[in-house]
Amino acid sequence: MKIALLGAESSGKTQLALDLAAHCRAAGRTAHVVAEYLREWCDRKGRTPRPDEQEAIAREQARRVDAAPACDVLIADTTPLMVAIYSALLFDDRSLYGFAGAHQSSYDLTLVMGLDLPWVADGHQRDGPHVREPVDALLRQALYGSATVYGVVYGWQDERLTHALSAIDFVASRY
Repeated sequence: MKIALLGAESSGKTQLALDLAAHCRAAGRTAHVVAEYLREWCDRKGRTPRPDEQEAIAREQARRVDAAPACDVLIADTTPLMVAIYSALLFDDRSLYGFAGAHQSSYDLTLVMGLDLPWVADGHQRDGPHVREPVDALLRQALYGSATVYGVVYGWQDERLTHALSAIDFVASRY
C-alpha cells in the first residue's frame, strides 16, 4: 500500500509518518517512510526555495518515492502536490499542478492532516500559522478537482494514529 500524507506546515505529517511506520513494523509488515525532500533542501541551502527551484524539488520528491525500496507499506511524508500548492500560493505559479496531480494519482490512500495541532516553528521552511488555512483550502480544492479520494485525520498523538489506521483499514478492505 502506498500512502500520501499531505497538509499545511506544522500539521503533523512527519510524526504521523513515523508512527504509522512503527505500527506497521510492530505488526510484522515492512514499512518505509520517504521523508520530505524540501526540509533537507532548506537545511542544506539555509533558505527557502525561489520560484525557479520549485519544480526540481517537486520532481526530486517524486523520484524518491518512485525509488523507494519494495515494502508492504510505503508512506510519503508529503508529495509534489504540496510543492505545487505552495508554489501557487506564494509565487502565483500553477505550472506544477499537472505533474503533481499525475503523481498523486499513484497513491492508494491520501491522508490530509487536520489543522487541530498547534503551529510550531521549524527552521527555514515555516511561513507561519497564518498560511495554514489558505494552504489547507488549496489542498482540498486540488484534491477535489482531481477526483482524488482522501481522508482527513484529526487528533492528538495516539488518537491521530488511530484515525489514520482506520482509514488505512478501510482502503485495504476494498482490495
